Amino acid sequence: MKIALIDLKTEYLLIKKEIDRAIKQVIENVSFAGGEILDSFESNFAKLCGVKYGIGVSSGSAALDLSLIALAIGKGDEVITTPNTFIATTEAITHAGASIVFADCDRETYNITPDEIEKRITKKTKAIIPVHLFGHPCDMDAIMEIAKKNSLKVIEDCAQAHGALYKGKPVGSFGDCGCFSFYPSKNLGAYGHAGMVVTNNENLATKIRLLSNHGRFTRYDYEIEGYNYRIDTIQAAILGAKLKHLADWNKKRRDHASRYNDLLKDTEVITPITRDYVEPVYHLYVIRVKQRDKLSEFLRSNGISTGIHYPIPLHLQPAYKYLGHTRGNFPIAEELTDTVLSIPMFPLLRNEEIDYVVEKIKEFYKTSTLSF
Repeated sequence: MKIALIDLKTEYLLIKKEIDRAIKQVIENVSFAGGEILDSFESNFAKLCGVKYGIGVSSGSAALDLSLIALAIGKGDEVITTPNTFIATTEAITHAGASIVFADCDRETYNITPDEIEKRITKKTKAIIPVHLFGHPCDMDAIMEIAKKNSLKVIEDCAQAHGALYKGKPVGSFGDCGCFSFYPSKNLGAYGHAGMVVTNNENLATKIRLLSNHGRFTRYDYEIEGYNYRIDTIQAAILGAKLKHLADWNKKRRDHASRYNDLLKDTEVITPITRDYVEPVYHLYVIRVKQRDKLSEFLRSNGISTGIHYPIPLHLQPAYKYLGHTRGNFPIAEELTDTVLSIPMFPLLRNEEIDYVVEKIKEFYKTSTLSF
């Protein structure tokens, strides 16, 4: 049996008529930048997030860049985030001219820990970027309380958490703004690069929209210098067609996770923990195991694709050598990156495929006595 980590082809074939119709409409209308199709998608996605404004941009990275700039975060400022994330989170901090400050994460949810955030606040701290990693929301009540007490901005990195809920409220609606990536592999993925900033702050929304379009509202009147960070209308059309299916696809991911959890009970595997106040969306299904690399190789030899998200924490990456961190500075992040393994997770994953993955994991550990 061959099982992909994620299967985008089958997803496309399922809704091919809707996708093809959406693309055709853009081409026939020759409306490739802006227009009603984009306006509709921005409005509908903002509604999903429980906020007033959505600004489509060219990528999740662009969303983070623009948010920091629009919030006037720059040289001399510090921004606290997790070392257990994709580099786009920290690149945005550097792009803005600010300094990266890492705080360790929770061993069970893999997310940044509020207590660790509080320990790292200084007079220079200007913002917090919590990352809703793998689709499990951060503890936003605690983070927002810290931010309020210290007059800090909060930029939610929601790149892996489309539709996830914290205490019944969508991620992206807690902080000053939420940043989403629509990279093809995301729960809501484009057929190329695309992103979105969502917010309830009208002034912030106006500033981000201005910055994303060369600092202009009309064709040749430039209020400020900006960027070419606009979303393509054809991507907005594709995303609009797929948005109708997101809730159902997220439910299927939760069902798959539940099956994995049940079948992996009483094994050498530590399965993902879900806090009782969240509704995760399982962008990835990430287990923790000993002999991770050997297990990954064994699964691949049996036709099962795997991934490691992420193999090296950011504080130990060559790009951040200048920060002066060494192994042991953020022990939980380091422990996670040494033991996590992503196994197949996508909405159209079949029960027999899940059963096969678990069967092979159990086969690998059959003679092993290693445990956590």
